[in-house]
Amino acid sequence: MKEKLFKKADYKQFVAGDAQFEKVLTRNNLISMGIGAIIGTGIFILPGIVAYGTAGPGITISFVLAAIVCILTAMCFAELSSTFPVAGSTYSYGSIIFGQFPGWLIGWALCLEYILGVSAVSSGFSAYFVSLFNSFGIILPKGLVGPFDPSRGSFINLPAIIVLLLIYALLRRGIQASTKMNTVMVFVKIAVVLTFIGVGIFYIKPANYHPYFPMGGFGVVKGAALVFFAYLGFDVIPSSAPEVKNPQKNIPISIMVSLAICAFLYVLLSFVLTGMVNYKSLNYADPVVFALNYVKLGKLAFLITIGALAGMFTMMLNTVYGGSRLIYALGRDKMIPAAFGKIDKKAKMPILSLNTITILAVLLGGFVSLNELTSLVNIGTLVSFTFVASGIIKLRHRKDVPESEFKVPFYPWLPIISVILCVLLMTQVSINSWITFIGWFAIGVVVYFAYGYKKVN
Repeated sequence: MKEKLFKKADYKQFVAGDAQFEKVLTRNNLISMGIGAIIGTGIFILPGIVAYGTAGPGITISFVLAAIVCILTAMCFAELSSTFPVAGSTYSYGSIIFGQFPGWLIGWALCLEYILGVSAVSSGFSAYFVSLFNSFGIILPKGLVGPFDPSRGSFINLPAIIVLLLIYALLRRGIQASTKMNTVMVFVKIAVVLTFIGVGIFYIKPANYHPYFPMGGFGVVKGAALVFFAYLGFDVIPSSAPEVKNPQKNIPISIMVSLAICAFLYVLLSFVLTGMVNYKSLNYADPVVFALNYVKLGKLAFLITIGALAGMFTMMLNTVYGGSRLIYALGRDKMIPAAFGKIDKKAKMPILSLNTITILAVLLGGFVSLNELTSLVNIGTLVSFTFVASGIIKLRHRKDVPESEFKVPFYPWLPIISVILCVLLMTQVSINSWITFIGWFAIGVVVYFAYGYKKVN
């Protein structure tokens, strides 16, 4: 039993199974995809909420700390994706390096990131969508624009459901059509973010930065654990490996470039936001719009709302795409029914996997609150990131794998530091989120032994 649980997957079989995909994605496509997947709810919502409740103006340091964790992990991703350019991202790497059962647990945790991540963003999208209508004096029915909470008069988050269905329709048209849409919207949202920074910097009041650490250093570290969610999405790049031209070179560069651009924008925006408005006033789902209205720039707030909607749209687009490839990989390896691992010959994509992640996202995005979703996403991602970083150490001892075109510098110290930082951030997540996550893992163990263990040789 132990031998089967920790049997290493053959990466050559993964490559052969992924050969049905078309290689159409370029380096620029991947960088655009990475930025599109990362910049969304994180930059337009979390800076206000986390500054208000946890870090104060020190949220800028929280973003820097979270960026350091992600950059270290991104280097590990870059080496693994260059070595194994296969679908499934962390799940596939885990199966190859640690074995069948650990790989499944990593994939199960990654499912949590993708499904809950896109659901959380759809909830944020709805908040900005409602704000846009409010700016025109149109008040949407409360019962149709919030999570299921009858005590507060809300029953379904209809804008969240509609945008997810639009994304599904776009992805069904093919990867090239969705890539073009993603590129256009990425330019829009970067332009909007830079506009806010460029204008908002003239409204900064130094007094708003005092005290800079109202909750102390602990608040900054806890804030880093919360804003960590803002950086998620770059792992969608290695998920696209079978559809990438020259993946060994293009994937590592694209991961690092997209993450560096987003980190720079996050720190600048949070610095300007907390300088414009005292952190005690930022407890809003749309803090950027609130800040502009606060300094009497309501007309510009409309532009920011459009940019925020574009940003969240691309984030959901890329997350649904990456999640469908993960579910495909689990089906490809018979960890779940093999039908999920089938590629539609006409559409050149895993239709059943795409249908599945869309349905799950619609159910969660339409009926569950944003705050409950983001904490769970962070745990699942940090667990998978810990495996990725530790996987580099095991990878360097393997002699039966191809040579990578990218190597993590300062080995083994950087992977070790990455593991330590991921564990540190995990300790900052609430106990309720941990209980829910452990329950999710328990379900994963049951699913594995009830199905995957019996089906996989």
